Amino acid sequence: MSIFFSDYCYICQERIRPDISWKALFSPEKEPFICTDCRGKFERIEGETCRICSRPFQQIDNPFRDEDVCYDCIRWEEDPEWQGVLKKNTSIFVYNEFLKAVIAKFKYRGDYMLAKVFSEMFRKKVQGLVADVFVPIPLSEERLYERGFNQAEAILTEAGLQPSNILTRIHTEKQSKKSRTERIHLPQVFQLLSNPQIEGKKIVLIDDIYTTGSTLRHAAKLLKYAGATTIQSITIGR
Repeated sequence: MSIFFSDYCYICQERIRPDISWKALFSPEKEPFICTDCRGKFERIEGETCRICSRPFQQIDNPFRDEDVCYDCIRWEEDPEWQGVLKKNTSIFVYNEFLKAVIAKFKYRGDYMLAKVFSEMFRKKVQGLVADVFVPIPLSEERLYERGFNQAEAILTEAGLQPSNILTRIHTEKQSKKSRTERIHLPQVFQLLSNPQIEGKKIVLIDDIYTTGSTLRHAAKLLKYAGATTIQSITIGR
């Protein structure tokens, strides 16, 4: 079986150089999707992180954390309305300039093939996770028309997992245009399909980026009230 690929990197479009190491010679062939240079620009979240939102503590000073929880999550958990709604978020990469550009290409320029890149990374992160249902954060009908596909759903599909589209979304102004305070105090933007059959289920929400946690918590709150036992989330960036 040949180990030589004629593929081009899905991100930079440069030709992917084949791996001619002994390890590659005796390993099953695996399509690489991205080149070594691009892979190296993704900054994995490692080391100490907030146990609730995955925020790397190396990004913040000690006064902005209390043991293993960041102050953003402390504020969420101190509010009875939001306490315990989202059990945990796991993010894969730091939202650096490179990831920001890649996600913009994925979301706003409709590059579906990038779902294959993220699904490979997502698949590894989801291994060992106890989950009954995977729910992609939905787009409004208007956003879906603009972008052509739901990025979170595409990642799940490419990872070989079944998306459960039990949420719909009311069209609002783009989140990126809102301040942190405005995001946190948003009215409920999600609706639940009738008879979602999630009573007693463990649910994992999928989204591209964790910013303030507002979007994920609004979705989680709805699912919690509908009878789900625990709601976690996985995002590409944090």
